[in-house]
Amino acid sequence: MTASRLYDPTGEKYGIPTYPWRMAPEEYATRRQLRTRGLRPGGQDVAARVLWHSRRYWRKGKSPIRVAYLYRIDLAKTVRPMTPAKWAALAKANTARQICPECRTDAGYRIPVSLGMCVSCADAPQLAAS
Repeated sequence: MTASRLYDPTGEKYGIPTYPWRMAPEEYATRRQLRTRGLRPGGQDVAARVLWHSRRYWRKGKSPIRVAYLYRIDLAKTVRPMTPAKWAALAKANTARQICPECRTDAGYRIPVSLGMCVSCADAPQLAAS
């Protein structure tokens, strides 16, 4: 698909206004862009979308067309502030991610999901074999 085939500002072809990469109007923003401005969608529906080609997905046999949904900035609401209870829950969750499930000690860092345990426990079988 060429960029001109991805351009549908009225939404006649795709049912929703669609723009190629970097061609969306300034009044739209993605969730991440809203967040950097201290905003959130606030319950509004998706207003438009951006479509682009991805070479990475083309090689993996998936659809090469990627999508990013856009929201209207003028309808966005401010981000709700963190309450003391939310801060406490976040601290508790982060602390739990530092406890090794194997040796039950505080690793002092977030346990890598790829290992599932602290580095000392993951390396123990290799050290014992040598």
